[in-house]
Amino acid sequence: MPFDRLIEKITALQNPTVVGLDPSPERIPAFLRDAAYERYGETPEGAAEAVLAFNKGIIDALYDIVPAVKPQCAFYERLGWQGMRALHETIRYARAKGMFVIADGKRNDIGSTMKAYAEAWLGAVCTGGAPYEPFGADALTVGGYLGRDGIAPLLDACKDFDKGIFVLVKTSNPSSGELQDVMTGDGPVYRRMGLLCEQWGACLPGRYGYSAVGAVVGATYPSQLTELRALLPHTFLLVPGYGAQGGSAADAAKAFDQNGLGAIVNSSRAILYAYEKEGCSGRDYAAAARREALRMRSELTAEIGKMKF
Repeated sequence: MPFDRLIEKITALQNPTVVGLDPSPERIPAFLRDAAYERYGETPEGAAEAVLAFNKGIIDALYDIVPAVKPQCAFYERLGWQGMRALHETIRYARAKGMFVIADGKRNDIGSTMKAYAEAWLGAVCTGGAPYEPFGADALTVGGYLGRDGIAPLLDACKDFDKGIFVLVKTSNPSSGELQDVMTGDGPVYRRMGLLCEQWGACLPGRYGYSAVGAVVGATYPSQLTELRALLPHTFLLVPGYGAQGGSAADAAKAFDQNGLGAIVNSSRAILYAYEKEGCSGRDYAAAARREALRMRSELTAEIGKMKF
């Protein structure tokens, strides 16, 4: 199962973090932008080339200390097909370096449309010749609001291609409670969605107790995170909201089980643009990202302890 691979990587590196690759061309160091624009002009193609070069520098700096990356699809879609090419190449590059890749696309639909999303992000497509992977991510973030009809095609892809999904359960944003906290006969909506993750994942069990169906639960809601960790013993958690959104290491630690496993904590801008915070040269952006990633690892492991099977 896919999260077996992720858990093994986390324990090997003793690092339960994932770096969000959410690059904005305007914040990429000038030397990378200038080189890309000199070659392609100040065009979407030039911007996408700068993004790809930036991502490769981040990956090169982190692959031996960070187990996973999480490219947010919107930052590539905004650059058109050129940006999607950069996303494709970023995923390939990260996987070649041994990193687990979570595509943050938050896709959801039903029937043939959801099957197409599953094939695009997690599976393979055959257009007459040999099958090929359009993007080849290891996992995909998805919405569950359409129920099993929107999840079943993904479960098939997870089984056939050893991939995983993370279903939005209790998200980190301030207004999440407008819907997710609404009370039903089974308690709040987020609890019902979490229990559905347990049900959906029952057919895809993993070696270390976690199925291929994970859940997104924010560190900005530590009491709900504690509740859901206890309620969902077989559901691996993707934890946003640490750092810039206000979630602390102590908050994020509530996502982990007694062995220090069961979750991975995201950080995006704090790592990508650490060079800005440090006030160092843009040419040192990758080294600054590494320093911030190591600081985050130390902060989290001080709360979680050793990660072991």
